[in-house]
This record gives sequence, structure tokens and C-alpha cells, in this order.
Amino acid sequence: MASMSSVLGTIFGHSRSEPLRPAVKDGTRELDYGTLLEEVGHYADGLSSRGVKPGDRVGILMSNSVDFVIVALACLMTDAIFVPLSPSDPTVRLVTIIADCNPNFVVVNETTAAVSSTLGVEKISILNLRSSSPVSTHELTDSSQGSYIIYTSGTTGSPKGVLIGNAAFSAALSSTVEALGLSRSTRTLCISPFHFDGSFGTLFATLFAGGSVVIRPRDELLFPRAFFNTVAKEQITYTGFSPSYLRLLLSSPQVDRLRDSSLEIVALGGEAAIAADVLSLWSKAPQLKIFNRYGPTETTIAVTHAHLSKEMVARGTVSIGRPHPNVRFHLLSEDRVVVEGADQSGELYIAGIQLMDGYWGDDNLSAEVLRRDIVPNELVYRTGDLVYRDTNDEYFYVDRLDRVVKRSGVRISLVELGESIRHAAHVNAAVCVMFDNHDEPGIVAFVVSDADVDVGDVMSGLKKLLPESMLPNRVMFVDALPMTNSGKLDERKLLRDAGLRQPGTGSEASPKSE
Repeated sequence: MASMSSVLGTIFGHSRSEPLRPAVKDGTRELDYGTLLEEVGHYADGLSSRGVKPGDRVGILMSNSVDFVIVALACLMTDAIFVPLSPSDPTVRLVTIIADCNPNFVVVNETTAAVSSTLGVEKISILNLRSSSPVSTHELTDSSQGSYIIYTSGTTGSPKGVLIGNAAFSAALSSTVEALGLSRSTRTLCISPFHFDGSFGTLFATLFAGGSVVIRPRDELLFPRAFFNTVAKEQITYTGFSPSYLRLLLSSPQVDRLRDSSLEIVALGGEAAIAADVLSLWSKAPQLKIFNRYGPTETTIAVTHAHLSKEMVARGTVSIGRPHPNVRFHLLSEDRVVVEGADQSGELYIAGIQLMDGYWGDDNLSAEVLRRDIVPNELVYRTGDLVYRDTNDEYFYVDRLDRVVKRSGVRISLVELGESIRHAAHVNAAVCVMFDNHDEPGIVAFVVSDADVDVGDVMSGLKKLLPESMLPNRVMFVDALPMTNSGKLDERKLLRDAGLRQPGTGSEASPKSE
């Protein structure tokens, strides 16, 4: 009646070979691999008894928890496609997503049961989903259905549902485990919310490796003290988070606790990593192996991993690494000519096993980015990212093409400009964002300073570092750089609080839907 993906098969293999090994825990319960297998079977039968068939969608409206893990794996067990939903999203966004993917129902737990009942779909409590008769896993075969749908932030329009197939999911997890050296002895702390696919590189990759996952409430971990306490108490060896979250940790006087901690591996992803931040982390915890990951949602979690070296980062560059096995990169110029030489930037097109199946229910949009007319004999995904390859075949992220501004014939990357500004005196952190400057694209630098300086002081320092053509139009001081609930920089909030408009809009930046 059901089939099983290789992701599930690998995890269940650990359940059978080492059933007493700790698998996953949160603040209320802890499951070993054997018990996890049993619980997933109970919930898989609960899904089937409620009419869930292969290819059906099931929404999971939960914060990070053991409950989420069980329901997601139960969906894979029944060949259903799980759709993570964020409890912190506005109701209008949830309604839009639910109307788009049309799930059979949405599973909630006690922390999300009170979410608006006007979602346009039935809500089922996880307490009522569990069946007393677990599904047998002995005769399950490999799945031909999709694994999950992740909805992008929708900052430029309606949220888009990215459908990821089982082969892509399995390949991404396998490559993550191999690249980072995860194993049965790995103890992982999950930071990113589970509705954000970047979290799967910690959550599911650890279970794929047979390691142990520790889950804490996202709101709790926004306080650095809670992060450091959890690392110490749970003897965490691996975690992953965004560069924005790294800056939060580095701002804490307790960051020195990492030096003598159990933590061995940190994986960065979701945003461009900043060399100064990586070096600062090493100064606090020189024993850490630090990896930088890159991968659009449409290419399944991450398609590269770079094991960073202090020598490379000291030069001010942070590599995104090389493509995973069975993933291929193609760089094209503006006129779609293949970029062959080293140190020449081009738009990145990705091919290989980790490509999404497409945007759910939108063949036209899928066809715009999944192209067969760019590279001969290759289906490629157009990323919209500007990257370059060095002489060692290492790739480096420059910026989004739509975040590269041309002024007076000079091409300016907002990422690179922000890094330059961070070298100015008394600047602790800085990011550059585009804004509507009298109907022309402008650049505003948001600066966190460690001293009582004014805009004139900062601009004077910048003029010593940068040519006039690269200077930002405005410099504004902020106390801190805000994050979205995915752990990324919240550019919309910065603009909105500053009273600035996004380019091409007629009003101040609206609240972020993510």
C-alpha cells in the first residue's frame, strides 16, 4: 500500500541495526531509533486511514519539534508529499500556500492548534492522527513520488512551491553527510526553522548519518546564552546556521565558551558568508571545522560545500566550494556565452540530480527557469546568481544579478560593497540594500558601530577605501541587523524602519511575508 524513499530506507536501516541509539529529542521527549521507527509506522497508518494516497500533500503546521520529524517521515512512508508551514506566517500567506498545494489536511500539535481556523482546509491534531496499528516497513519499495514542497519567501510575488523529488533529496543528504563527515557519533543542534529547507542539512542529514538530533525552540535560541548552554549540556558536535545568526553569536560576551566546547563542525548557508565573521569565529574557537554551503531551494538544500581554510579566508574571500557529485555548474555571460576562463564572473546555471521537479502547479514558471535551450543536452536551472571560478576550480559567490547595481558604468555588488564598508574604522557590521532614490536605484548602507561616530566620519573613512563611483548614497546607523524567522537578514524591515522604499515600489517597504 505504500512505498519508501531511499531517505526513509537509510534512516530505518539505522533503526533496525541500532534501535537503542538516540535519534531525536526536544524539550518534551526523546526517541531512540527503534522507537522513532515504531512511531512513524503508527502515524503512517493514521495518514492512510484518513485517505492519504501516494502523491497527496499533507501540511505540517508546527514549530521545530519531534512531532514535525515523525509526521514528515510518516508522509514519506505513505508516499505523500509533506509541506512545511510556518506558525509565524500571516494567515493570508498560509491561506495562499494551502490553496496552491491543496493538501488533504494540515497536521498541528498543541503549540499550533490555536492558529487561525480560517485556513480553508481541515486541521488535524497530531494526538488524533496516531493509529494503534503501525504500518509494516518490511515490504516497502523505493518511492516514485515527490518528497516535499518548500514555499519560497515570495518577496517578488506569490509564494512558489518548490517540489523536490526523492532522488534529489537523497543525493543532497548523502553529499552533505560525506562532505561534512557526519556519522553515528554526531550530535546536532538544529537552529533554522523546519519550514526553511536549509534546516534539512542539519535535521535530516544527521538522521541519514545515524546521528542524534537535538531540537530547541527557535525563539529560545535567538538568545545566544541558550545556544551556548545547549551546546554544553547536550555535548553538541555539529550545527548549521546563517551568517546573520553567526553575527548574533559573535556579539555575545559568552562566545568564548566555544573554545573548550564539544562543538567540532559549523556549516554556514542561506546568505553570503563574510570573511571577517569567519575569522572572528576561529579566533574564539580555533578547533572548529567551518564549512560554507551554497544552494538555491530549487536545487535541494545545498549543491556545494567548501571546507574553509584560514589561509583562504584571510585573503578576504569565502569560497562556496565545488559542486556535489552528479551536479554540474555552467557559467554564462550576459549574452549566454559559456565563460571558460578562471576569475571571470558569469550567471550560474546548475544541472544534475539535485534539480527540483518544478514549481507546484505552474508549468509555465517552471519552464522559465528549468531550461533545455541553454546548454546542449542538459536540463539546467537558472539561478540568477553571479559567481566566478578560480584557478583551483573553487567557486565564489558574488551576488544576485538583481542586486548588482550599475552606476556611471561601474558594476557594484551590494555584498562586496558591504564587505568593504566593514573595513572602515569603528564599523562592527554593515550591509548594503537597494532603495528607490527618486525613481532611480540607490544604495543605503546600514551600519552597526562600536563608537560614537557620525555619518561624516564613516563617509570620510569610506572615501579612503573606495572610489567615488562605489560610495553608498546614504549611510544609516542601526543598533543591530534584524533577521527574518529563517535566520536571514531582514532587508525589508531595515528599509521600512528607515522610511525608505524598495526599488520599483510606490510606498515604503511592506512587512515581510516570510
